[in-house]
Amino acid sequence: MMTSLFLLIVFFLSCQIICVLSYSSQPMNCTDTARLCTSFLAFKPQENLTLPVIQSMFDVLPQDVMVEDNDHGYIFVKKNCSCLSSTAAKVYGTNTTYTMESSDGYVYENVINAYDGLAFLPNTTRKAKAGAVISLRLFCGCSNGLWNYLMSYVMGEDDTVESLSSRFGVSMDSIEAVNGIGSPDNVTAGALYYVPLNSVPGVPYPVETDIPPSPTPVPEPSSESLSENTQKHKAHVPFGWIIGSLGIGIGLVVFCITVCVCLKSSCCFSKAEGECAKDSDEKSSHKFHILRKPSFCCASRRFISDQSGDWKNTNGETSSHHVAIPKALETDILHMEKPMVFTYEEVDFATDGFSDSSLIGHGSYGSVYYGHLGDQEVAVKRMTATKTKEFMAELKVLCKVHHSNLVELIGYAASDEELFLIYEYAQKGSFKSHLHDPQNKEGHTPLSWNIRVQIALDAARGLEYIHEHTKTHYVHRDIKTSNILLDGSFRAKISDFGLAKLVGKRGDGETTATKVVGTFGYLAPEYLSDGLATAKSDVYAFGVVLFEIISGREAIIRTEGSATKNSERRSLASVMLAALRSSPDAMSMSSLKDHIDPNMMDLYPHDCVFKMAMLAKQCVDEDPILRPDMKQVVISLSQILLSSIEWEATLAGNSQVFSGLVQGR
Repeated sequence: MMTSLFLLIVFFLSCQIICVLSYSSQPMNCTDTARLCTSFLAFKPQENLTLPVIQSMFDVLPQDVMVEDNDHGYIFVKKNCSCLSSTAAKVYGTNTTYTMESSDGYVYENVINAYDGLAFLPNTTRKAKAGAVISLRLFCGCSNGLWNYLMSYVMGEDDTVESLSSRFGVSMDSIEAVNGIGSPDNVTAGALYYVPLNSVPGVPYPVETDIPPSPTPVPEPSSESLSENTQKHKAHVPFGWIIGSLGIGIGLVVFCITVCVCLKSSCCFSKAEGECAKDSDEKSSHKFHILRKPSFCCASRRFISDQSGDWKNTNGETSSHHVAIPKALETDILHMEKPMVFTYEEVDFATDGFSDSSLIGHGSYGSVYYGHLGDQEVAVKRMTATKTKEFMAELKVLCKVHHSNLVELIGYAASDEELFLIYEYAQKGSFKSHLHDPQNKEGHTPLSWNIRVQIALDAARGLEYIHEHTKTHYVHRDIKTSNILLDGSFRAKISDFGLAKLVGKRGDGETTATKVVGTFGYLAPEYLSDGLATAKSDVYAFGVVLFEIISGREAIIRTEGSATKNSERRSLASVMLAALRSSPDAMSMSSLKDHIDPNMMDLYPHDCVFKMAMLAKQCVDEDPILRPDMKQVVISLSQILLSSIEWEATLAGNSQVFSGLVQGR
């Protein structure tokens, strides 16, 4: 009798467990495989789990782990969530791997227990093996637009819809609507639910640092013990100190010899410098360096000064150009890596005397002129000497960074009155002139979708380079369509580094407080409020550029009222975000279609446009932590471009359609 009762209880409990597992293992269904969003997973770690272990379990970075700022003991893991089509039914999920800690039990049981119900994988009877790496998926969900994020949460014994509502600041109706709950009492402990959120949960995970213990105070030695110790030190000579001292001494001698040789052979620091400066005071104010080598000190060795004060090349030829470094530039210019320096006469001749016919635009801090230096087309930015700070900022950056998607600095000229920067010439002008009402303004042919994506990818690569791959990292601080230039093949180059700022070795890890500069419509919220310039500020501006690519509209737009005086200025980002809230996927994007550039004449792949719109949405997230970095943006745009090229190839048979696609190339 007791045995039968025991078996009945075991059977009943097994059924309950199976029911709970089967309920909680049902992921959220989806329809659009192009959907990608940011989601969160609520996880209650065991006491022995450290941050590195949690990172490994969820395959995330330290900044992706937040901790709940109360006594619930939960952490919140940020993960990208996508619609997975490899299963029989399309469901939301995110991938990760788990390393088995022991050989006890079965793989399925160990994984489910380790992730406390957040993981799903096929129920196999495979035995666990210590060290084995298991690929699995985690529950996640994407919001339909009513909320910013969904958080996967396994219901605890003491949890209720009401307690979750109070804890995360959302209404009970919202939780019930997302999960399809008919009654707040109809929830099951151990089952998975989705909590809608409008802001990032928790606070950054506390990183423990090893603080060395304070040194124990040492009693002051008496005169007798001091004398005794002195005798001991005399008896035991520390040979390491002697060898180290000798090494330092030899190093100093070698350094001094090197400096002396350099000073002796370099005209940068020679007696001739004084003669040049003196000579420059007696002549016209338009006296400039002439330099044809990558660095000042190296190039200056090619010239010597004769007694008359004229500069001669080492081959005996006299040069009529004289050196006169403007005082504002003297300190910094010697650190440039690749300045090529021209005279005022050369620059003036190249631009036809800075005639109106040579004027091609206005930059942030000066006018830009078209010109020819020899057989090379150039763009010359003309600035007043009061803009020395911006001039030096741009010169410093462009002398040190070289990339196919950054405009190349050819050289400069400077005097006490004016400053000139000479760049490679971008034959097709600014991206802005092609994008916004091109036929009416400039007579350009509208750009095709594929060309737009290629330009976006080029610009993203240029930004990624200055954010992550340069020796010192930079924030551009003025990313916009007018600062993206196009060469003869419509390949993009980022320009105008006058506002660029160093951000420290770890990129977004460090911030730089500064006055707010840049262009409204592109400025990130945290930059506007706190003046904190980070790489994520550039990401926000780039997100606005992506919205411009899709819509063909400018970053600040006017919404027309009943009369012109009632028109309202709104940011493009806010308009596009509102449209995306009503366009949950690529199949149902009626609201977004109203904001797609009509110049593309409906010739674009809808899924690719939607993917770019969702990427732009992530870039302009109010929380900089949730914005992708430029490396992630480059990866996403590369995939969008590949899909767009495949789409275009399918239409090549339709000559009429295909001829429209290649316009703007």
